[in-house]
Amino acid sequence: MIGARERSVAAAIVVLGAILAVFARGFFSAANLTDLFLANVPVLVAAMGATLVIVGGEIDVSVGSVFAACSLAAGLLAKAGLPVAPLTMAVVVVGAALGAVNGALVAFGRVPSIVVTLATMIGLREALRWGTEGAWVQGLPASFQWLGQSQAAYPATIAVAAALLVAMLAWSARDLAAGRAVFATGSNETAARLAGLDVAAVKFCVFMLAGALTAGAAVVNAARFTQVPANSGVGLEMKVIAAAVVGGAAIGGGRATIAGTVLGVVFLGAIGPALTFLGVNAYWERALQGAIILAAVVLR
Repeated sequence: MIGARERSVAAAIVVLGAILAVFARGFFSAANLTDLFLANVPVLVAAMGATLVIVGGEIDVSVGSVFAACSLAAGLLAKAGLPVAPLTMAVVVVGAALGAVNGALVAFGRVPSIVVTLATMIGLREALRWGTEGAWVQGLPASFQWLGQSQAAYPATIAVAAALLVAMLAWSARDLAAGRAVFATGSNETAARLAGLDVAAVKFCVFMLAGALTAGAAVVNAARFTQVPANSGVGLEMKVIAAAVVGGAAIGGGRATIAGTVLGVVFLGAIGPALTFLGVNAYWERALQGAIILAAVVLR
């Protein structure tokens, strides 16, 4: 169900679009919209995982580092000659495993998620820096580019895949018992436990799923380029958390919608390019995004 927050974000997107239609029509060129879409699909996929973690009453600030590890894994496996399908599955397993480490420490070790994921964020990022010595994975094979498709067909394929993923997660959160268990856990952990839910298992699975989704985002992103930077995903954790919060996720857990997260990604992802097309200094992007996030929290 679409709530007031989702409607307000949708209205803000419409207002922004109207301003651009009057003052910067070039924003709506096919090339710009395609680039904007491809740049934000990985953010959307990772943001859906972050949304589930937040709904469960936790937080994950290690998203950027997990994204970097999975991006490098994708690049190395591609150079080793692994076909796209098994490569994607292998990288998703890596992401799920990293998410499972976070989930186990939070759910079974009872360590606060902000502490666990902050440690993971720093430790994994430094481990990657030490292991790669800052070197990028270069010369990705043509068979991996655009996931083996033509550059022209790739955007449509990714759009269909993203739409199916959004629909599946939205349906699961609304209609499946597992989805309702996540909401119940985030709303009132004690009540959920008394109702017979295995709260620890719910939290563990949510972190593992978030890791898998981040891995999928990493593969989609890496396929667009011929090299993988060692510092991929820097700042991604803030983008995905911000998108979820702007879209209506309660930072304390128990409330969010996948539709709201999609709208949050669209709105925040469009602001930077919109400012550029409107001739506003790009340095204002972070300040404006910060103000929007603060307003979203205050006006929840």
